[in-house]
Formats: sequence, C-alpha cells, structure tokens
Amino acid sequence: MSVTIKQIAEKAGVSRGTVDRVINNRGHVKPEIEERVQKIAKELGYRPNAAGKALAARKKNFIIGVILCARGNEFFDDILKGIKGAEQEAAEFGIQVVVKTMKGYQVEEQLRLMDQLEEQIHFLILNPINDERIAGKINELSEKNIPVITVNTDIEGSRRLCYVGCDYLKSGRTACGILGIATDGKGRVGIATGSVKILGHNQRIRGFYKTQKKRFPELNILDIVETEDDKETGYTQTLLMLNRHPEINAVYIAAAAADGVCRAVSDWQSGNTELPHPIKIVGSDLTPSISKLLKEERILGTICQQPWTQGYQSVTLAVHYLVNGQKPAREYFYMKNEIKIPENL
Repeated sequence: MSVTIKQIAEKAGVSRGTVDRVINNRGHVKPEIEERVQKIAKELGYRPNAAGKALAARKKNFIIGVILCARGNEFFDDILKGIKGAEQEAAEFGIQVVVKTMKGYQVEEQLRLMDQLEEQIHFLILNPINDERIAGKINELSEKNIPVITVNTDIEGSRRLCYVGCDYLKSGRTACGILGIATDGKGRVGIATGSVKILGHNQRIRGFYKTQKKRFPELNILDIVETEDDKETGYTQTLLMLNRHPEINAVYIAAAAADGVCRAVSDWQSGNTELPHPIKIVGSDLTPSISKLLKEERILGTICQQPWTQGYQSVTLAVHYLVNGQKPAREYFYMKNEIKIPENL
C-alpha cells in the first residue's frame, strides 16, 4: 500500500498542508520541521504519484527560462542541442522552455534579459557573468521562489541551486600538463582567454598556474590576452601578444576563438621564418573549428567538456524540481574532461 501525506503528517505531528509544502518544496516551513518531514517520508518509503505529478504540472503551465552568452560562439550550439533534447521531455509535463541568447559579456544586457524573463518564468538556467550585480539578481529571484541553476560557468556569492558544467580547474591543469610535456617543461607560454568576467575562464588559468608551479617551474607564463570569444578579437590580441613576446613558444587557448588565435600564430610565424621552434598550441572544447585545426595538426590537442550533456542535464534538473519538488542531489555536476588529439577524433 502506498504511503500517504496523511500518514507522514500524523507521524511527524504536523498538518497535511505542512507536509504538502515540504514535499512540493513550496517553502514557509521551519528548517527543523522540514528536515523531520523529509526524514519520515524517506523512512516510510513515500513516492510521489507520477501521473498525478504530471497532471498537476500541466495545470500550472510551468516555464523554464534559459539565458546563454551564446551568440557568435559555436561552442554553445551543442549546449542548445542538449536543451532542445530535454525540452521535448519537459513538454510531456506541459513545461515550456524559453531561451534567450546574448553576445559577449555585458552585465547590463544579462540583467536586462533576467528582468525580461522574471515575470513569466518559474525557473531560470543561467550562463552567468561573474559579477556581484548578477549574483544579487540571482538572490532576488531566489527570494521570489524562482530557483536558478548555473550552466557551463558558475558565479561567486549567489544562492543558485547548483552548477552544471566543466571542472575548469582540472581542465587548466590538464592543458598545463600537455604543454609541459610538449616543451620538456621549459616553455614560454602565452594564454588567450575569453574574458576575465567569466569565472570558468579564470579557473582554467588558475588550474594552469597550479600545475605549472607544482610540476613545471621552468614553464613560464609571459602574457595573457582576452579574446571576448570572438575570432577577430582573438586574431588581433594574439598578434599583439606575440609581438610583445617573440620568445613565446607555446599558446594555451583557454576559451573560444581558436580559429582567430591559430590564424594569428600562423601569420606571425610566416613573417618570422628564423624561429628556432614552431609554436605549440593547446585548445579548449571540440567545436567544428577546433576539429578542423586538429585534423590539420595546427594544435596539439584540446580538452573537451560535454556541452550537450550540460544543456540536457540542467533542464532535466529544473523539470524534476518543478514537477517533483526534487532538489539537486549535489551542488556541483561536473562534466568529464576528455583530451582529444588528431589520432582519436
């Protein structure tokens, strides 16, 4: 016989309404009572009625909002495909997914999109700029019972539910390991990152530094430039970096714009034919542009982060929360870091 809300309420010494608020994650329950109700429900083996939950969700017309810094960045194509895959399943519960994209990392634009969605959504999946104003807006949404999951990159100082995406520290450590081996631990490195406004990009560089200090003390980082994940900006900034530091013999691309960065390296090397060694390059992710660069052996390898799964899992977690009141099982849902080289494409 299935366990009822009434049975849980009687054992917990609370009203059925209180149990209903706890089970459906509606808030307004003291933490100690919520913990007691959840414990008793688990002990009794309570399982929500799936059909009933689906019907209830359909009546509520839930909407999940998604904001991605995706415009002009081919990396996000696979994240969007993952979101689309989960969107089909969300539709079975009558849940709509509304996606907004932006180009670059302008805080004001991201805040504008968050304000635009606020009145119509019940949940937000956000690819956040790491800024205290964005964190403040996430906290404001949380207070209004609009939970937030961060996807692909995280943010500091916010009350988001969880993060779904790359383990950037490990990604940066891996890139340093590859370049350290490729240069016999004596490389002179230039880093092309996306933006200092993105926590994930900074974490990749931090991971690179940690491995450099621990394993490759003679692997010197000479310069860091921002590409804004734009290939033309990447081209210009990389040329400037190489002109400032002609001794650079290794480049780490810590974000997008790999085609622009590699084009700059090729053009610069063509104009400096007396270089003792070609510049060794390690990239990030596996976009069509990077696949082409790998096949042409213009980069040594790249570290991937399963973007389709990021999109799919973030929406799935949001659906489970809205339909079942199920909070994410953990705070960080890290993707597997995978090294791709020309031989295993």
